Amino acid sequence: MAAKATKQIAYSWEGTDKKGRRLKGEMMANGEAYVNATLRRQGINVIKVKKQNAFKTGGKVTDKDVTLFTRQLATMMKAGVPLLQAFDIVGKGHNNPAVTKLLGDIKGDVETGSSLSQAFRKFPLHFDALFCNLVGAGEQAGILDSLLDRLATYKEKIQAIKSKIKSALFYPISILVVAFVITAVIMIFVIPAFKELFSSFGADLPAPTVFVMNLSDFFVAYWWAIFGAIGGGLWFFFYTWKRSIQMQSTMDRLLLKLPLFGDLIRKATVARFARTLSTMFAAGVPLVEALESVAGASGNRVYYDATKKIQSEISTGTSLTTAMQNSEVFPNMVLQMVAIGEESGALDSMLSKVADFYEGEVDDAVASLSSLMEPIIMVVLGVLIGGLVIAMYLPIFKMGQVV
Repeated sequence: MAAKATKQIAYSWEGTDKKGRRLKGEMMANGEAYVNATLRRQGINVIKVKKQNAFKTGGKVTDKDVTLFTRQLATMMKAGVPLLQAFDIVGKGHNNPAVTKLLGDIKGDVETGSSLSQAFRKFPLHFDALFCNLVGAGEQAGILDSLLDRLATYKEKIQAIKSKIKSALFYPISILVVAFVITAVIMIFVIPAFKELFSSFGADLPAPTVFVMNLSDFFVAYWWAIFGAIGGGLWFFFYTWKRSIQMQSTMDRLLLKLPLFGDLIRKATVARFARTLSTMFAAGVPLVEALESVAGASGNRVYYDATKKIQSEISTGTSLTTAMQNSEVFPNMVLQMVAIGEESGALDSMLSKVADFYEGEVDDAVASLSSLMEPIIMVVLGVLIGGLVIAMYLPIFKMGQVV
């Protein structure tokens, strides 16, 4: 009976507030009566409450959801809200049923005697080693609210860097995809119509026109193979990239050498390295143990291998500055700041300053890249689409000169 009492189901509801405005939302509850009572207490006149289908309650817990949850939990704990009550408030106030279920499971583990870090470790897909180590350090030192606040700030900054890199890459990739689709449509549907028109000319066609028409014939005959090869190639590429360490290492090295994007990726990776190590070290996590989490959070295989090498050298007595210098992947400014931090005993503060500096550099690089990519993309599109149009109109210009 107790198990049934605690089982919650997702309900969608509709109602009106005191001013007559129509509202709707979702809520995890034990039954419709609980939903009605809760909404009435909030001053909402309930119109309809409906149990959601089972397949709708799955959802997906994103990194953004975890970041938001961490910030909410940190804020409530700093305000003196008890841990279990904080989980209740965050869970019931979330629109994603998957997050509500996850928080309910974690709360259940804590209620049965598990520590918060142990409860988080049962869900490694959503809470990595860094997250669990920091929460564990906060529990042991009795400063969980402070550590959660630091962790929330860390995740917000890392999330911001990721979104900036994605925005920088999304624009040129989307334009290239659209350009390819438009070119394919022209090749398959438009140019064959011109070919029928030119067949009645009875004269030799210009070389660019012949080339484009032959290319169009190839597209028309083998469009299925072209799209299949591109789709299959992309799937195989990303599938291998995720599962092959050798492939990851090769691609990450190539990404760092790209003319425009390589510098941006390097700065973002250094910022992530410094921010993660600063957060772990400030929480009192031993340096060798902290570097284990830093390696996993680096996001680049080159820096992952370098961090592992640094960890190995530090465990044998080498200083952090020397070990980082031996890895040959960090800029001189970072090495100098780390050296000053080690000498002054303020390593976490210096690493935080390095992270702030490189996060600012990422902002500037994204802005510069966006302004630089626009004219380059316009030139590429102009040459591609304009070249096709000119090639098709050359015979018409030639015929006009003859007339």
